[in-house]
Amino acid sequence: MSMNPQLERLHPYPFERLNQLKAGIVPPSHLAPISLSIGEPKHPSPAFVKQVLVDHIDALAVYPTTKGGQPLRDAIATWLQKRFNLPSGSITADQHVLPVTGTREALFAFTQAVIDRDTSPLVVSPNPFYQIYEGAALLAGADVHYLDCTDENQFIADLNTVPEAVWQRCQLLHLCSPGNPTGAVMSIAQLQQAIALADKYDFLIASDECYSEIYLDEDNPPPGLLDACAQLGRTDYARCVVFHSLSKRSNLPGLRSGFVAGDATLLQRFLQYRTYHGCAMSLSVQAASTAAWRDEQHVIENRRLYADKFAAVTDILRPVLNFPTPQASFYLWAETPIDDRDFAKGLFAQENVTLLPGQYLSRDSAQGNPGQNRVRMALVADIDECIDAAQRIKRFVENLVK
Repeated sequence: MSMNPQLERLHPYPFERLNQLKAGIVPPSHLAPISLSIGEPKHPSPAFVKQVLVDHIDALAVYPTTKGGQPLRDAIATWLQKRFNLPSGSITADQHVLPVTGTREALFAFTQAVIDRDTSPLVVSPNPFYQIYEGAALLAGADVHYLDCTDENQFIADLNTVPEAVWQRCQLLHLCSPGNPTGAVMSIAQLQQAIALADKYDFLIASDECYSEIYLDEDNPPPGLLDACAQLGRTDYARCVVFHSLSKRSNLPGLRSGFVAGDATLLQRFLQYRTYHGCAMSLSVQAASTAAWRDEQHVIENRRLYADKFAAVTDILRPVLNFPTPQASFYLWAETPIDDRDFAKGLFAQENVTLLPGQYLSRDSAQGNPGQNRVRMALVADIDECIDAAQRIKRFVENLVK
């Protein structure tokens, strides 16, 4: 049976590899299982959002439009302008905003829509990375060039190291700020450097900012790509699109609600693609999403919960593991004293705690694998469970070095 040959290029997904790593291991039954492997928020979803969803349940009887309703697009445009201090009127609900059913599907679909398969396309991605960047590129017929994010460059890809031949083939640059899994945040200057390169070499920038609302310093929210554009006076946001979601910001991963915003010309063409793609957001979900984007108090409380967990877990693990203090996101990107796969396997076998080996989020490069000897810990459970996990990890590490 003939199918898309690009399917053969896909790598096993990280969690598939993790399941294989754990296969056959029987962890101690007296220890309750704790999973810090998947970035699925576990804080309660806001009650008022759930109530709005219930109140609009009859809207399930109506087909939604791909473009999304005016109230939701208005709420998103207002939030963007306020959050990133964008010039009044530069982000409009009609031209610059497109609701999507989560950043995952939008990142994938955007890549399919913009890649020209007939020109030996190249997609440039951070390394480690969210696996959708790579999978979408490969299925679009593109090759991927990986930019290592290591402690030597503060876990932010150094665009100065990219050969000109790579930029000449590049059609799409993926940015992830705050970074998954590192929590590193790109500066305005670094974002503006990417914009200048996009102009010079004629490529597009897709900035994944789904962790932008989970940060530790309440007075220092991470900047974004549209913010960088605006500070250049680039209020057409040419070549630039950003991806945001309610999953992390509002603890609504099952709602499947986010948006794409930026270059109006790109979004008009992307809307055309999505009309055929068939991924319109239900009116019930639109109503709930509108309420979520209009409220900040639940987001502030969400950040407080994460800050408390980071403080508690850091106090326990800092004496035994080395890791950067993340500027944002809910991950710790910890260095391991042994191979990351062996570390994850042994921790599960001895302490019934599941982490994600860093190599499963990265690809080999000329300099090695930037995920090697690192693990990703997602501090998504409640604080007591995170503290319990941290204490077990500490015990495991201490036993390793005896």
